[in-house]
Amino acid sequence: MAITLRSRREIELIKKAGAVVADVLLKLKESATAGISTAELNRIAEEMTKRAGAIALFKGVKNPYGYQAFPAAVCTSLNEQVVHGIPSDKVILKQGDILSIDFGVKLSGYCGDAAVTLAIGNIDERKQRLMDATKGMLDTAIKHSRAGEKWSRIAGLMQKVAESAGFSVVIDFVGHGIGTQMHEDPKVPNYVSRELLHDDILLQEGMILAVEPMVNMGTSETATLKDGWTVATKDGKPSAHFEHTIAITKTGCEVLTEMI
Repeated sequence: MAITLRSRREIELIKKAGAVVADVLLKLKESATAGISTAELNRIAEEMTKRAGAIALFKGVKNPYGYQAFPAAVCTSLNEQVVHGIPSDKVILKQGDILSIDFGVKLSGYCGDAAVTLAIGNIDERKQRLMDATKGMLDTAIKHSRAGEKWSRIAGLMQKVAESAGFSVVIDFVGHGIGTQMHEDPKVPNYVSRELLHDDILLQEGMILAVEPMVNMGTSETATLKDGWTVATKDGKPSAHFEHTIAITKTGCEVLTEMI
């Protein structure tokens, strides 16, 4: 792995990108109500990104399987969709849905990336518990991330949050380093595996990580839909996704995409 440790100056630049991400997600949280399309949410994000002088990270990303490049600024993944959902004028939010929105930008050469799952109106108790457990995993990672800590211990604590609530952690998609590129080393899993234990990550001051637990109500297994991008649960049960970009500092960790 070629992990880059960032200076305080670089962390501040990533934080500025993270502030744009946070502002957009807060606006989308306000706007995501029953009756709006996911395409309209994307239009809001694209307009705000342009006004901020930033570049949408996801738009134009090439598909590894030869499908069209990702056509939007945000990923909008509805109910059983886990990640990489494509915004559409045909997808209209309705009461009881849960919607995961993943968004990132590059500003002045540095990247920020975050995700939230939103309840559309009143949702059932099990969906709320799913969202709470996923957010709880992210909060656990933030609480325990500090220089000198092994990621395997943090991943184990995160996994326990989901599994003790009766849910399953997605294993096909993990977090990642981030900096001048959207995806950098290291890969940051939300669960413990033999691979992680064999090649553990020792957190160091200056590491920048996009930590993004994804949790399914049923099976952890996923499948990619016919559009070549959207990933959904194999059993059709709901999924939730939360993410922050964090910096490992002398005193612990700093959230660079905090939504105030």
